[in-house]
Amino acid sequence: MKAFVGIVFTVSLVAGCSGSATSPNAGAVLARAVLAPAAIETASVPELAAVAAPTLAQLIGQKLVVRMDGVTPSADLLGRIGRGEVGGIILFGPNVTMPTALIALTRQLRAAAVAGGQPRLLIAVDQEGGPIKRIPWAPPTLSAPQMGRIGSASTARSQGESTAAALRGLGIDIDLAPVADVPASTASFMYRAGRTFSFSATRTALMANAFAAGLESQRVAPAMKHFPGIGFATRNTDAYVVTIGASRAALAPGLLPYRGAIAHHIPLVMLSNATYTAYDPRNAAGWSHAIAVTLLRRDLGFTGVTITDSLDGTAKARGLWPRVLAVSAARAGTDMILTTGSEASTRGIYATLLRQAQLGSIPRATLRASYDRILALKAGL
Repeated sequence: MKAFVGIVFTVSLVAGCSGSATSPNAGAVLARAVLAPAAIETASVPELAAVAAPTLAQLIGQKLVVRMDGVTPSADLLGRIGRGEVGGIILFGPNVTMPTALIALTRQLRAAAVAGGQPRLLIAVDQEGGPIKRIPWAPPTLSAPQMGRIGSASTARSQGESTAAALRGLGIDIDLAPVADVPASTASFMYRAGRTFSFSATRTALMANAFAAGLESQRVAPAMKHFPGIGFATRNTDAYVVTIGASRAALAPGLLPYRGAIAHHIPLVMLSNATYTAYDPRNAAGWSHAIAVTLLRRDLGFTGVTITDSLDGTAKARGLWPRVLAVSAARAGTDMILTTGSEASTRGIYATLLRQAQLGSIPRATLRASYDRILALKAGL
């Protein structure tokens, strides 16, 4: 697996949901987050302004990966892309009709970023194979369980290569795959959904890393998921509040695929929506500093970009607005925030994150570190 250019820095799935509150106390929770005392960032002196450091709006915009409605982007979404309020778009089945239309769509989305003088727009899709293929005519032709049963790294790599070639031709540069979860038993919801390679951590690591290498060989960035592993989860983490009480020793095999991926400079890791009491009893991985930074970056040495799983379904399950979890993820140091609710909801998330950054409640240094990693990822595509 080749290393992406410049992704070495010093470390400083999906249920739609509207932006409305889903429980009586959700508004109070958000209000406390937004109105917490904090120093408002002061304007830069003229001498420093000449350095052209990214603005807070730019730092926030690059973090967001959002869903679009329909098969044609709205003028509003194109405007947000052009203003730099969106760093990436995730495509789902309803956005996809035929190859020529999809190519035209991705060109239109990217052109909006170019016209606005913004960094490259990332376009992502879940193309795992098997039951999760947003583009039905494109590879992989084998599911993860089929690849796992074959047990051939060359087969898995070939599947990744063909998948990436198809995606690249359609204007897509991120595949939110491979799944690296190691099911703890047949009760694992990921196993039951037909999305895992093997019950063996060693075989899972071999297959997942080979598939990721195939994607990278054709300049499509893989996003290994769902760190640090949801093999113990018996319910869908997009729809339920899932807490995994396994010990660190029991969770250790699930880290094996990531250890291999990090050694080969994997560019993206998706964090899970589950809570792991062994690491952080309060926060799920996507908004846990202990997991996203201490475990993944400090202990395992990851230097690429982290991204949350979609926040909308898990926010609804928790009786919260997605924007509350988005702020928590940004504060924790997670680089990119995936949100798949309505366009109105994602506009609100951007506005809330920007306001919190202006208040100083999301440290600029944390935002800048993420921004630098995201731009390095984009430069390598």
